[in-house]
Formats: sequence, C-alpha cells, structure tokens
Amino acid sequence: MSRDAIHHRAGLPPLTFPAIAPYAISNPFELHMTDTSPPEKLVGALSAGLKVLRYLSSAQTPHGVSRIAKDLELNASTCFNLLKTLVHERLVTFDEGTKTYSIGLGLVELAKGSLEKATYARLMRPHLQELAARHNITVTLWQRIPDDRVVLVDLAESMSTMRVHMSIGQRLPMYIAALGRCMAAHSGLSVLELRRKLSELRWEDGPGFEAYMRDVEHVRNHGFAVDNGNFVRGVITVSSPILDAQRRPVMAVSAVGFATQLTDNALAALSEDLRERCREATQALSGGAVTRPWSDDSKPVLVA
Repeated sequence: MSRDAIHHRAGLPPLTFPAIAPYAISNPFELHMTDTSPPEKLVGALSAGLKVLRYLSSAQTPHGVSRIAKDLELNASTCFNLLKTLVHERLVTFDEGTKTYSIGLGLVELAKGSLEKATYARLMRPHLQELAARHNITVTLWQRIPDDRVVLVDLAESMSTMRVHMSIGQRLPMYIAALGRCMAAHSGLSVLELRRKLSELRWEDGPGFEAYMRDVEHVRNHGFAVDNGNFVRGVITVSSPILDAQRRPVMAVSAVGFATQLTDNALAALSEDLRERCREATQALSGGAVTRPWSDDSKPVLVA
C-alpha cells in the first residue's frame, strides 16, 4: 500500500498547542514577529491554508471541498488547491471513498515537541474506531509503563453481539500475547534476557520460546504479530507497535476477537490495515525519523 493511500485515511480530533512565551532577542525582524499586531502584509495563501486547518481541526466529521469552501467563504477552486497542497504535505488526509478531508497525522510531526504521549493516545482514537468498524473487531491501544507492563489507555469495540470485553486501565505483562511480541521485537534485549522474561509469563497455551522468537522476527520483518489462542484459548489478537525516534516501542495497537470470527483473508486485511496505521503513527511520534518500522515492505505474511 502506498504512503499516499495511507495518508488518505485518518480523521483526527482538534489539536491544542501551548502558547510560546516572549523571549529576549536582538534581531529587529525577530522582535517584529513577537508583536501581536497584524503584519503590514499578510500572505493570503498561508492565511487561507491555516484557516482550512483550523476548520478541519474543529470539525467533528470529515467534510468535502464544497462544504469547506462554503463555510470558509473561499473560492471552490482555491479551496481545492489548498486542500491538495495540505494533503501532499501530510497535514490533511483525503478519503477516496467519501471524497472528504480531515486532519492528518502529519500535523503531529509539527507539534511533536508540544505533545505528550497521552495526547497521542487521543489522536489514535479515530484510527481505533475506523479499524473496529471496518473489520468488526474490538481494537485496543496499549501504552508502555514501568516494571515491564503495559496499560490499556483506549479502545473501540466492535458492533458484534459476541465480542471480547476489556476495561480501560487494565494492565498486562509487556511481553505477553501479540502485543508482547511487538514489544520484544524492538526491546533491544538479548535472546537470553527474552528467554528469562518469557519464562515468567502465564499463558493458557504457551507458544514455546522458539515459536515466540520466530514471531518476534516476523514483527521486525513485517510489522505485526498474531497470537492465535496462546494467551487465551479461542481468542486471537493482532498487534503492531508504535515506535519513537529511537525505535523504542512506546505503544501498540491490538485487535482482539474470537478465532472463529476471522477467516484467513479477513486476518490478512486486518493485519495490513493495522500495521499501516501504526506505521503512520510511528512516523508522527518519531517526528519523521522512523518511516519504515519493519524491513519487508511487501504484503503482510501470516505466520503458520
């Protein structure tokens, strides 16, 4: 899947940025930039583009070009060209199916220094909701915390009458299930250290160390892991990691459902969708430093 195709997906909630305090400067041009009065000449295209970004940031749902142009009193052609430029710069995403625009994760890269991980969790919510709706499966977001644990910080449930129920705040060992394989893949731990940590975990049907390490390598190569009944019998989880600029795993997205609900084709489609969204999130969280979280950019391969 191309990067442009990925960029055409996500709708994000509003972003809030802290004010920048005045600072001592000697350059008179810099001094002028701290003045709150409007400059003598505004750059019209820039002002219009920022107006579009603010509009989409406050919008509850994605909008089409006609609606945006009308609400902002912009020429339709001008608005369309602004949106095309913002999509190219990854500040806005375009949904080919609905022909609508929404704020993109590229905006997060610009605001990286002002955002905390909790904010990233909030920004991931639309992705969780879209994954849950598209694949009819519960999707969870886990954040790494001290003492080799992860905590559930957000989730979007499927509409299925039978679904796995989880609670915000729930904690798990960091190296358990599919998300654990993702954390292990980028942990920097030696084989001996991983063996020791794995021996401390409780599984209903443990995969065995060799199989676990094959899955860890699969994450490095293909960007996702699958746990089919190892952690909990009858439950399947598909996970992909979100990395920071040092390629350390800080979060993971996991889709959780009953094994009987997913065919091989459905599992492959879910895995690709999930890993591409986590790739996008990794690129944003790392400030653009990590654009390829895995080594093999081909279609996802499922481990037998």
